[in-house]
Amino acid sequence: MQSQADKLKQIVKSDKRRSSKTKFIAVTSGKGGVGKSTISVNIGYLLSDFGYKVALFDADIGLANLDVLLKVQCDKNILDVLKGECSLEEIIVPVKKNLILIPGESGDEILKYGDQFIYERFFEETTTLDDLDYIIIDTGAGIGEHTRLFLNAADEVIVVTVPDPAAITDAYATIKITSKFKSRVYMLLNMVKNENEAKLIFDKINKVAASNIGKDFQLSLIGSLKNDKNISKTIRNRTVFVKEYPNSITTAEFKRIVKKMILELEHKVLDNDKDGGFGGFFKRLFEQF
Repeated sequence: MQSQADKLKQIVKSDKRRSSKTKFIAVTSGKGGVGKSTISVNIGYLLSDFGYKVALFDADIGLANLDVLLKVQCDKNILDVLKGECSLEEIIVPVKKNLILIPGESGDEILKYGDQFIYERFFEETTTLDDLDYIIIDTGAGIGEHTRLFLNAADEVIVVTVPDPAAITDAYATIKITSKFKSRVYMLLNMVKNENEAKLIFDKINKVAASNIGKDFQLSLIGSLKNDKNISKTIRNRTVFVKEYPNSITTAEFKRIVKKMILELEHKVLDNDKDGGFGGFFKRLFEQF
């Protein structure tokens, strides 16, 4: 008897869609409490300010909080769409011009629901998001099975850590596992004293990675953020830091990170053979089961 997963794979293989320019950036961390979700929100916000069409996809299973950080209401998520309870359009939350939020769920949970008709309808509905330039995926902390699915399906991965021995150890573990399916991973050092501290930490991790992972793997420092008490203030007030403090040093650091990310991705030729858009991303998720 054909399983639900087998049926889904047949749908995935038969669904032919046009390529999309959308770039998928997964933001992850080895442990919680390092500022991963806050960084995702601020990167997405700045990209939209720069004129790009952006979606924030909340894939932090069990701890989904982008709606709280953005001060918006989310009644349903992507799982409700795949259960046939609502349309994709109904769950999308407008945040500001060029920026939307897509409330997410776990790939494992997705396979428990739906039938052929619902999945086919879902893939058809995702074409409405094909004009997005970037989708920022806020994954769960750690390197569990669900997180690995999202990291593998993304175009690029940013690992966030802080100057704490336990966080650094967990970040390296995340990098090592991610290197099994990605040839490049970016690092972002958060809550550092200065750029010199960030560089010292990165150099140590990079040296260990070079010795243990292999020469074909590239670890790159995308940037660093100094410890700023106003970030905690904006989290409490449910506001976006770069919006509330546009002229701060930390916002300038965020802008440098975003501009470097844009430049790196513009120079990288993404795989033209892969299925594009949000539907293509979910196809890559499903194909891993």
